[in-house]
Amino acid sequence: MTAMTAMNSHWVPGNRITLLENGEGFFPRVFDSISAAEHEVLLETFILFDDKVGRQLQQALLRAASRGVKVDVLIDGWGSPDLPASFLRPLQEAGVKLRSFEPAQCLFGARINMLRRMHRKLVVVDGRRAFVGGINYCADHLADFGPLAKQDYAVEIEGPLVGQIQAFCHASLTAPQPARYLWLERWRQRRTRDEDFGLGDNADSAAAQGTQVARAAFVTRDNGSQRNDIERHYRAAVRTARHRVLIANAYFFPGYRLLRDLRRAARRGVQVDLVLQGRPDLAWVQRASELLYGYLMRAGVRVYLYRERPLHAKVAVVDDRWATVGSSNLDPTSLSLNLEANIVVRDVAFATQLREQIEHLMQQRCERVQLPTPGPLRSAWIALRSMVVYHAMRHFAAWVGRASNAPPHVVALQAEPR
Repeated sequence: MTAMTAMNSHWVPGNRITLLENGEGFFPRVFDSISAAEHEVLLETFILFDDKVGRQLQQALLRAASRGVKVDVLIDGWGSPDLPASFLRPLQEAGVKLRSFEPAQCLFGARINMLRRMHRKLVVVDGRRAFVGGINYCADHLADFGPLAKQDYAVEIEGPLVGQIQAFCHASLTAPQPARYLWLERWRQRRTRDEDFGLGDNADSAAAQGTQVARAAFVTRDNGSQRNDIERHYRAAVRTARHRVLIANAYFFPGYRLLRDLRRAARRGVQVDLVLQGRPDLAWVQRASELLYGYLMRAGVRVYLYRERPLHAKVAVVDDRWATVGSSNLDPTSLSLNLEANIVVRDVAFATQLREQIEHLMQQRCERVQLPTPGPLRSAWIALRSMVVYHAMRHFAAWVGRASNAPPHVVALQAEPR
């Protein structure tokens, strides 16, 4: 995969990657890790609400800060716009550093700056453990929220890749959209220095303890020099697929090149399955995706709709050897506007586990879409309408991304005075 050499990712062996499903699997691991932190907690998230999940996170952060742990939290100003002083003040008084990415701007009472958001979900604890995925800190990621509870995934990472994620988060403390490769270069320099003194991560330590080790890369997307890296990882995996491509994605409206790669894979005999939203939290999401169904299915791609509850996943598996979990949807906002972060894993055991969990959804909770057979005039109208809407949406996102090159605005988040 020669295309990888120009990306902002670096493949690192010797990692233990644990798949976490929904809030039930994710929140306890994150909160326990933060509560046990000794030196540092770095956290970035799109959504943090003052609900039962947000308050559990708040308490874990407070316990860490009370022990002298350095705690830095970055939230998105659109996704987390209304945290009350009663939530923020205890954190502020405990010494937690709170920052907001592009605070929401209002015009006549309506928020207007919804594009180019900080959509990452990252946690790094003591430089030893990291979490990457699509799960926010809100109660709708738990099953007891009801029929609108989200289905989603994240990973817990131990091993040398954690240092790379830590370096990225440190860089975002001063520049939320880091200069080209600067954070990665600093990580490489530090790792080389540590290895020279015998302090480097031992890739064989996990194997010696009987745990799973995997090669993995941390891949980000920004509006600077890393605009297409996540999409290019997807495309490289699909182009080299031999047997199976399985994608579960909440907001599916990718660029033409990825659509073309999926069609070509299906036509050369690869089984290509898409698991998409059947109960979307945004009605226009399903309408947009439906424009692509016929185009993909006529090439042999199979489309399944997850009906049980809203699908929030951003995961994929190729040939049981390549997998990705992260925050990036396959739509214009994630691929052209937002700041995103995924982990890409080359490991048979992990890829197999993720595939089996997605297949369980397909078999138990999904409905397969059947290709309709409309008359020729209706077919031509559908094709024309789909083409116009598709290109309008794709080019609008690209235009916004190019037109707005101002550096991101990050402010300290302060509780209102008493």
